[in-house]
Amino acid sequence: MDTNQHTQPWAVTALPDLTGRTAVVTGANSGLGLATVTALAGAGAHVVLAVRDPRRGESAAAAVNGSVEVRRLDLADLSSVREFAAAWHGDLDLLINNAGVMNIPEARTKDGFEMQFGTNHLGHFALTNLLLPHITDRVVTVSSGAHRMPGSPVIRFDNLDLTGEYAPMTAYSQSKLANLLFTLELQRRLGAAGSPVRALAAHPGWAATNLQGHDASFLRRLFLRLGNRLLAQDSEAGALPTLYAAVQDLPGASYVGPNGMFEMRGAPALVGRSDAASDPAAARRLWSVSAELTGVSFPELTAPARV
Repeated sequence: MDTNQHTQPWAVTALPDLTGRTAVVTGANSGLGLATVTALAGAGAHVVLAVRDPRRGESAAAAVNGSVEVRRLDLADLSSVREFAAAWHGDLDLLINNAGVMNIPEARTKDGFEMQFGTNHLGHFALTNLLLPHITDRVVTVSSGAHRMPGSPVIRFDNLDLTGEYAPMTAYSQSKLANLLFTLELQRRLGAAGSPVRALAAHPGWAATNLQGHDASFLRRLFLRLGNRLLAQDSEAGALPTLYAAVQDLPGASYVGPNGMFEMRGAPALVGRSDAASDPAAARRLWSVSAELTGVSFPELTAPARV
């Protein structure tokens, strides 16, 4: 018997055979998204790279071994989200809501929402609900340890766009908290509908990607650049919690992250979340507000999805 079989950390080599299964990965042309695509395609899945810039997507896809295709999706434009979903036909086994923007200067989506909340949460909220009748297995949404900071954030229901008080890190933290509350309420609704589909969340720890390069603060960009060199995992390691959530037999609403110090790096494992991210009343309220803002909500699931 191999005495190490129960002690080795989970790695991409532990992915099961995904032949015949289809996945969508948002924000898939670089960083964590591309690492996720590469791993899933390498395990046999057909993977759709859902990207804002199809030319960059095609360039990324050309380097992936396996069955992949590129489709345009701009999460900061709800008309693009609707077009992507309307063009989908057939089963979708796995939706990975990976795309995101982080700590950027104040900006608005095409529909007028604060860019980080609009892209990271509202775009994925609409996409998930529009695709849900096709989804057969699970939805994995990428959150962040930043949902805990700064100052134990909560959803600012009185000012979701942070108008007049915008701060890049506050906006990012709110959007990542929203990802976790969305997962919580989505799982509750799936369970109530009798669906076998599961909603889970993951975070990469500190992963060295180009996401940090867009920080609104020059000093933070310098700090993050140094941290990327000294502290961060690479994209492949950062994608492991997402992949773990995508294939392991975990309860709905589970949250996966690195098991190392401060959850910055390490092997994927179930991790905790803030009290604010565990509040079912806030999750229900966020869902109602998101449905009103996007015009999209939980669909009628007339029959349990096929697994």
